[in-house]
Parts: sequence; C-alpha cells; structure tokens
Amino acid sequence: MSEGKVLKIGILKNGTIGSSLLLAFLMDERAEATRINVYEVTSGAKMHPPEMCTETMKDLLKWEPELILMSSPNAALKGPKAARDMAGSIPTIIISDAPAKKAVEEITEKGMGYILVNCDSMIGARRPFLDPIEMSVFNSDLLKVLAITGALSVIAEELNKVIMDMLEGKAPSLPKIIVDATKAVKAAGFSNPYAEAKALAAFELASSVSKVTGKACFQLKEREEYMPLLAAAHEMMSTAAKMCDQAREIEKSNDTVLRRPHHAKQHLLTKRKLHEKEA
Repeated sequence: MSEGKVLKIGILKNGTIGSSLLLAFLMDERAEATRINVYEVTSGAKMHPPEMCTETMKDLLKWEPELILMSSPNAALKGPKAARDMAGSIPTIIISDAPAKKAVEEITEKGMGYILVNCDSMIGARRPFLDPIEMSVFNSDLLKVLAITGALSVIAEELNKVIMDMLEGKAPSLPKIIVDATKAVKAAGFSNPYAEAKALAAFELASSVSKVTGKACFQLKEREEYMPLLAAAHEMMSTAAKMCDQAREIEKSNDTVLRRPHHAKQHLLTKRKLHEKEA
C-alpha cells in the first residue's frame, strides 16, 4: 500500500462490552492518524433478534471496509455469528469476552482473528438494580481495569500490527489471543513488582465478576437473593478499579509509566520518563 493510501477500517458494535467502548480511539487517540479512516456502525445495547446484527453489518459493508473489527458480548450467539457469515474475504477481527471462547473454532475456520478478554465481565443487568447511573459507574470502573491492567494495551498493539502490515501491502497475520492476567500485565509493562501485583489482582477480581452477575441474572429468581449478589459484583469491580489506580500511582511516583502513543503515520512510539521524548 502506497504512502498516500488510507486504510478503511470498519467497526461493527452489536451490544456493548468494556473493550468496545473506546475501540476506535485505541487506533487514533488524538485524531491525528493520517493513514487510517474509521467508520463505526452499532446496534446500541441490543443484539436480539439476530437481524439487529445483520442489518448493521449490511450498513457497514456499504462503506467497503478493508479491515473489519466486530465487537459484542458472547460472540458465540446467533446474531454475531450471522454477521460474521457476511464478512466474506475481508480481514476480520472479533473482539469479545470470555463466553466467546465457544466460538473460537468457528471463527478460526472462517480465517478470522480474535481477541477475547477474560476480565471484560458482564454487568449486573436486572431492572431493580441497574439504572443508567449504575450502568455508567460500572463501565467506568471496568474501563479503568481494562486500561491499567494492560488489556487495552494488548488490543491496541495487536490491531496496530495488523494495520501496519496492511499499510505495507502485506497479508495481515490476524491475532488469535485470549487475554488473561499474565498477557495483560505483560503488555502494561509495569516496572514496579508491587504495581504489577496489584494489577494482577485487579484483573483476576474483575474476571470473577461474571460468575456473580451470571448467577444473579440467570439463576436466582427471588429479589432478596439476587439483589445482594448484584451489588456485590459491582463492588468487586469498583475495588478492582481502585487497585488499578493504586498500581498506576506507584508507577507515577517512580516516573516509570509506560506510554505508547501513535505516530501520525500510525506506528507506535515508546517512552517512560514524563519529560523524555517518545521514540
């Protein structure tokens, strides 16, 4: 691909996971990228009926993307699968959560890549508990966990590898990654072992939230049984976010925060010290 060519990246969002909230900005955090254009289509909160996913995919394909990123909770569900069937030969990467592991074989058979994030846990979605404010607080806590533990760093780096391959005219090597605590924290690049330990603990705690919300949302029927579990799950995510804050503060106090900004031509730069120049 020539220096003047711009890569068209289409993002399909069906339903919401934490990893999808800032997906476009993981590739262009300052709106300065000159070699990519991003077009995003979403069905909002809904994935049902499956037509919610296929209709949005039709809209995305009209833009003729050269790379597709598809995000949804549980990519093994009928709607996301039906949308995948429409992608054809366009390089496609699935970004989803732990339940999507059931779809890995099918995704791989289609020649697609995937990044599945274990700590991207389900929210406590029952009406007596979840209102717009509670939803927003949970997602802000989850986003902090994803960012500071390194889960979003894995996504940003893997997407950029594919983008750079395509910009250089190479056949992209699509990621096939399940992001666990070890992979995430390695990508975060902590220099202090106590900061790293806090991030590991936060990732594991956030990963366990789905077990609690799953039971509260799908197994328990009585309000006095499921309400305490919903509240507990959200407290767990809040605690994980606080540990992430602590981990980052340790790195800041040592002036060792890892920063990997994008160059205007899309490759990633690196710096540690606040006042040093990125390279």
